[in-house]
Amino acid sequence: MSNHISQFDALATLYDDMMNWPFRKEIEIPAVLENIGDVSGLSVLDFGCGSGYYARLLKSLGAKRVVGYDVAGGMLDHARERELMDPQGVEYISTLPGLEHQFDLVLGIYVLPYACNREQLHVMANSMVKLVRPEGRLITLPLNPQYATDHDYYVPYGFNLSADIPYQDGCEVYLHLPQGDKKTTITAWYWSQASMNEAFEMAGLTDIRWTVPHPQNFSSTMNLKSYIDKPHTMLVEGRYTGNKK
Repeated sequence: MSNHISQFDALATLYDDMMNWPFRKEIEIPAVLENIGDVSGLSVLDFGCGSGYYARLLKSLGAKRVVGYDVAGGMLDHARERELMDPQGVEYISTLPGLEHQFDLVLGIYVLPYACNREQLHVMANSMVKLVRPEGRLITLPLNPQYATDHDYYVPYGFNLSADIPYQDGCEVYLHLPQGDKKTTITAWYWSQASMNEAFEMAGLTDIRWTVPHPQNFSSTMNLKSYIDKPHTMLVEGRYTGNKK
């Protein structure tokens, strides 16, 4: 995974900027927060925390303990620098020793698409689920298994997706992001809903629900409404009961 991880090391500032994109501000973030609900007093682990946006946000909303985990050194360095400049009480780590079943909520934003084979998909799902305490929740945003294959569909939202073989488990999907006057391409991997559910269930997740990110009080332009018609991600939630297959 080291080569796949390194593609994120120089993107922390871009990832911070992306949090201000309209579809993230008006659709993704409100939908995630609605799905999470009240975090007061909860222990939360942000799995694949990137630049630390969600970790900081959840701490500011009253979570008792927030840990941000990432294996991309550049991202983690950026998150730690932000914590030093504006202390929130978030802990950032690059390994997960002794944290099994300690968290009321594990959040994973855009992490499953970076499992590059089926074995890694199961390892990643298990790594997230084993952090959840019994009766706690996992909430994650994978690539929508029915994302729009029209190469230009997502251009109005600040990015585009392409794939040599759409909708094929284990095949590469390319995320093209603007970076100044250039474009950065990030390689991800496609996994069907059935494949992801299998990985979740084998890791011990139950009551798995897939929903379209759509905030209850959403009111915006028709342009953003078309994103909801075919979002590039889905909200997936499940509960850990303490039993693993």
